[in-house]
Amino acid sequence: MIAVDVNVAKLALARKLGADATVLAGETAATEVRELTAGLGATLVLDCVGSTPTMALAAAAARAGGAIQIIGLGGGTLPLVAGGLPFDCSLTTPYWSSIVELGGILELARAGKIQAHTEHFALEDAAQAYARLRAGTLQGRAVITPHG
Repeated sequence: MIAVDVNVAKLALARKLGADATVLAGETAATEVRELTAGLGATLVLDCVGSTPTMALAAAAARAGGAIQIIGLGGGTLPLVAGGLPFDCSLTTPYWSSIVELGGILELARAGKIQAHTEHFALEDAAQAYARLRAGTLQGRAVITPHG
């Protein structure tokens, strides 16, 4: 698993949580992903932001026959043009999953292959959570509950 982010602290967290490699987002990120995959590109790219730059990076980093899933709702665009994606690469925007897929995710979590990293906030601190989200300083996901 290769994690890509603009924030060095988030890349360190990704390493701690099991990423095999990390790449600082920028002009050379797709090239670095390809180098880390013996020139092939990523089999699966999960874009958790969904902005125009991250979708362009996803298209540049995916391999032929691979898959790109735009999970984030950043409002970006990815022009659909001939040759814009690697050959036979699928592009999806999943916002749900089946019970079978959920079971697979739970199995990965039980096996320690994936971990959720969250920061908890009390309801009265929701504005702070959103401010940190906008600033990009959250480590993982924010969980807002009545009493934190």
